[in-house]
Amino acid sequence: MTTITTKDGAAIYYKDWGAGQPVVLSHGWPLSSEAWAVQMLFLAQHGYRAVAHDRRGHGRSSQTSSGNDMNTYADDLAAVIDHLDLTNAVLVGHSTGGGEVTRYVGRYGTKRVDKVVLIAAVPPLLLKTGANPEGLPIEVFDGLRSSLAKDPSQFYRDFAIMFYGANRAGAKVSQGMLDQFWLWSMQGGLKSIYECIKAFSETDFTEDLKKFDVPTLVLHGEDDQVVPVKDSAKKSAKLIRGATEIYYPGGAHGITATQPDRVNADLFEFLKQGRKTSKAA
Repeated sequence: MTTITTKDGAAIYYKDWGAGQPVVLSHGWPLSSEAWAVQMLFLAQHGYRAVAHDRRGHGRSSQTSSGNDMNTYADDLAAVIDHLDLTNAVLVGHSTGGGEVTRYVGRYGTKRVDKVVLIAAVPPLLLKTGANPEGLPIEVFDGLRSSLAKDPSQFYRDFAIMFYGANRAGAKVSQGMLDQFWLWSMQGGLKSIYECIKAFSETDFTEDLKKFDVPTLVLHGEDDQVVPVKDSAKKSAKLIRGATEIYYPGGAHGITATQPDRVNADLFEFLKQGRKTSKAA
């Protein structure tokens, strides 16, 4: 397998397809880089270099006992980017991957980054707090942890339905799509997947978003049952200078799978656009 070794000894698996401007994709919880397969194929066929890694504890990367937090996830992403010496890269993050990308910018800046795309992303903060009263109560995430720890396999099967919006009238979600969610999730380490819930729900990305100084696309489904659009994308777009917003009416959380042609088209159009703002000196 193609892997890099991080400073704490974790092996991070990655895929590297095509040639051209690099587009680095960070996947959602509790999946793996396989969740980007359709986008990676499209990008590689349209003149881009598509790179995606399995987050530590997910997919084919090390099932680490420690480091299951956003700072370490961002460090791992930086390690992949540095190892491949990627420059002028477009960072694309879905769901938890959107948090990973956002924290990367907060920690490392945009020296190697040309643009950012946040798709159904968790920033700025999912958890309900005194400063974020519109967020989701802690009981929601405690419920996820309880169900996951009790019966991981069934939890993934149940969660896939909400993830792809298969419980909505008229939804066109294949059995194969639901099966792939279970397969990819079961490849992860339970401790890592469990601890990642805290990472994606309790991390506050507000200050990270304020550091964005490159063109950014915020893309979200309006019927996202996992990361409600009003608590995430709508707020993030207000914190990112000059952000471009696209919302899909009736769109589910997993729009990269349920509406791949539309996502690919919107992503491609954004990639082709010239820089809209100048980076800070």
